[in-house]
Amino acid sequence: MKLNELVLHTNRWVSDSSPIGSIVISSRIRLARNLEKFPFPHCMDLDAAKIVVSEVKEAATSTKNLKNSIFVNLKKASKLDRKFLMERYLISKEHAFSSQERAVLFDADEQVALMINEEDHLRLQVLTSGLQLDSLWQKINKIDDELEAKLKYAYLSDVGYLTACPTNTGTAMRASVMVHLPALVFTKSIEKILNSVRQIGLTLRGIYGEGTDIKSTFFQISNQITLGLTEEEIISNVGKAIRQIVDEEYNTRKLLVKDSKLQIENEVWRAYGILKNARIISFQEVINLFSALRFAIELNIITDISIDVLNELLVDVQPAHIQKMYGTDMNANERDIKRAELIRSKIK
Repeated sequence: MKLNELVLHTNRWVSDSSPIGSIVISSRIRLARNLEKFPFPHCMDLDAAKIVVSEVKEAATSTKNLKNSIFVNLKKASKLDRKFLMERYLISKEHAFSSQERAVLFDADEQVALMINEEDHLRLQVLTSGLQLDSLWQKINKIDDELEAKLKYAYLSDVGYLTACPTNTGTAMRASVMVHLPALVFTKSIEKILNSVRQIGLTLRGIYGEGTDIKSTFFQISNQITLGLTEEEIISNVGKAIRQIVDEEYNTRKLLVKDSKLQIENEVWRAYGILKNARIISFQEVINLFSALRFAIELNIITDISIDVLNELLVDVQPAHIQKMYGTDMNANERDIKRAELIRSKIK
């Protein structure tokens, strides 16, 4: 499969029919690892960076999950391709725009990805729909064991895995969950949630995770602490917090339907009208309108559009995806026009 063909395929993680899937969009686990004989990426010279890319690629393509993976040399990739991969959650923002010799491998389903020479030599991630952290841990642990059998990791028995950022040292694991919390945002209860998760060692980030601002009702919630905790403890802590937040969101929705139904209906039908009829629309505006429309679908106010359609559009309307879909470079205004056309074709 060529990189340009990915735009024709829907990410498997965007669909989940379970009840909690209406609020929990996806789960991801990421492991950071470094090779013992090399400096961290920000200290490496070009020759060392190339060797790391080569050695990690050779080891990864001998594993069961990545033996037929797609390999992209990000140093040689165009800016559009790098943005496209970031929008598909296959690389991070830092990885997309770094000047270091770097690469990424990912499987055909885009559920397993390995970033090479991001902040650390290896950033291995697995991604799926809904709240499935336990199964993801089983999967990524097996892949990591296969890699560790071929690569000598930087590790100290009394500390754990050594990482470029001290906050990742230890298990070097981040468990994150993407959630949709419109009711908590609408009632301004999200500030209370933010304070609560910080007190238990978790953090909330924007839709693209680390390094991105919170500008919508979509959040990524993940652990901040890795040192002194086992992987199972991290997963348990994040899972418990997510379930509590989901309960808060559900309860708040019930109160809104009871006390503010007309106001909610006004907001969602306005959003529906704009999305159905807009001729020019920005990505940020779409995110806000999709949140309202998704909320309406979850509350059965709107019944003729599925969550799956919105999930697919949430990926497809991103700037690089629009350009890939139409096969041409575009300025912002041209993208906004094509984005509106695409949405009108899907939301009838």
